[in-house]
Amino acid sequence: MSRQKDLMTRLEQALNGWRTLAPAKSFGGMTLAQFEEACAPSKEMRVAIDELETRLAQAKNQRDAADDNTWAKIQLLVAGVAGDPTEGPDSALYEAIGYTRKSERKTGLTRKRTETPSE
Repeated sequence: MSRQKDLMTRLEQALNGWRTLAPAKSFGGMTLAQFEEACAPSKEMRVAIDELETRLAQAKNQRDAADDNTWAKIQLLVAGVAGDPTEGPDSALYEAIGYTRKSERKTGLTRKRTETPSE
């Protein structure tokens, strides 16, 4: 168990025990209400962090959805440039938007050399 979860478990355990068995007594120079007030910022910050993590997860999901839309628009642009009769897949524009011009592509053909054994 992480230190943070362990801390909150211990706090709840201490509060429950104090409330149940000795709510009117003071310990460490504090009443139960003072102890709860002193520990409240710890709980409040955990709640705030949980809310921020939820908002962050939501923002990441929205970003991913926006990125999917952007990627689709980029693909549409590339297809439009490649299919344009004045531009096409061998144009400078095609290269400028990040693609390799058709005339500059390698064929992929390789010929392996056969080495003759030297004696």
